[in-house]
Amino acid sequence: MTAGIPAVLIEAFSDRPCQGNGAAVVALPHPVSDPWMQGVARSLNQSETAFVLQLGGQWCLRWFSPTCEVPLCGHATLAALLALQHWGTVDAASRTVFFTRSGPLPVGLSGPLAQIELPAALLQVAEAPADLTLWLRQQACSVDTFWRSSMGYSAALLTPESALESLPQPPLEPPEAAGLVLMQALSEAEALPLVAGRKPDYQLRFFAPGLGIAEDPVTGSAHALVAPYWQQRLGRQQVVGWQCSDRPGGMVCDSTPSGMIRLSGTGSLLWSGHLQLRSTDSDGSAERWRQLCTPG
Repeated sequence: MTAGIPAVLIEAFSDRPCQGNGAAVVALPHPVSDPWMQGVARSLNQSETAFVLQLGGQWCLRWFSPTCEVPLCGHATLAALLALQHWGTVDAASRTVFFTRSGPLPVGLSGPLAQIELPAALLQVAEAPADLTLWLRQQACSVDTFWRSSMGYSAALLTPESALESLPQPPLEPPEAAGLVLMQALSEAEALPLVAGRKPDYQLRFFAPGLGIAEDPVTGSAHALVAPYWQQRLGRQQVVGWQCSDRPGGMVCDSTPSGMIRLSGTGSLLWSGHLQLRSTDSDGSAERWRQLCTPG
């Protein structure tokens, strides 16, 4: 039997085992079909599986949940970078770019931290859906402000007395089912683990049943979306976010000159091995990879 296709599972945005957000990463030897990747993602059953491919001298990256391809995923991008480091492809001083459906994403390593840059999206104040507001009131929670965004995610700021960390899964309908961020400010007195030596400024949870993800443990794209709000509110460029899921984790969020948000965090390797599957390009997937993941 051949060695197979390299694959790892990285727990992203946490320096503690069995916390953070697990992402499988598969190093493709050549372009493969979408059904093949979807099948692997379904079998590995992580919130996202990342597929990395070096094509034309560029690193290309795509992400699949167990049910569909997703246009952007922060934790699996961080996991892909750490996987390349594990495989010896990049070193601790490396800077590179992943070409993705959401455009080029700069990434790099800085000591123990992995850094990824994700696009931000404008938050637009909107009226909170009546069914969501009613459900939150039934949980003794109140909405301070509600937003929609061009990313497709919605976000709600909860009042400080709301028990965000103990909320059950909310019953979501479109468009909130495509991604809902529930967040709140943290006080100095609240005791949470440090993130890169810093106390978290805010915490959130993220639900996306429309993408096949009931609740995502730690969500880079959600923090990239709301970080500009917290930067403006707190009057500083760098803020620290925490995700109070049942597999918690956090990240440092910085602005960049390009307008993207740089997320810095850690991750740990849970397993490393090989997929014993034959990969083929039976549906002309090479051209699709080139169109999606190369410059121009």
